[in-house]
Amino acid sequence: MNTEKLIKELNFKAVKSSGAGGQHVNKVSSKIELVFDIDASDELTDEQKELLVKNIANRLTKENKLILFCDESRSQHKNKEISIQRFLEVVKKGLIVSKKRKKTKPSKKSVQKRLDNKKKLSAKKSSRKKPDLE
Repeated sequence: MNTEKLIKELNFKAVKSSGAGGQHVNKVSSKIELVFDIDASDELTDEQKELLVKNIANRLTKENKLILFCDESRSQHKNKEISIQRFLEVVKKGLIVSKKRKKTKPSKKSVQKRLDNKKKLSAKKSSRKKPDLE
């Protein structure tokens, strides 16, 4: 995966930021909206696209587009750099193949310990009962 080619596939849009800043924030569009269309990407293979869609599904739109916002800085250029870094982190984490869990049996000692605790608790609770008068 070539990050430079991947960055060229990104779409940026400058939006007016919210929050404090007075006149400056009202007249300057410093917030950056980054949009990446996974399906239209030429840099990613089909397997990588499927893996990304599966791993970051909660961050995607219905059209399989990843949208990131950044308004941390008052500078549009800094916000663009920050959003690119975030995008690359999200993609790298999304392309990691998770390892399958190996099934293991509990050890004999742990099973015995659990059963002993169960017996102790059962005895404690049964001692609280009212005695039978028969």
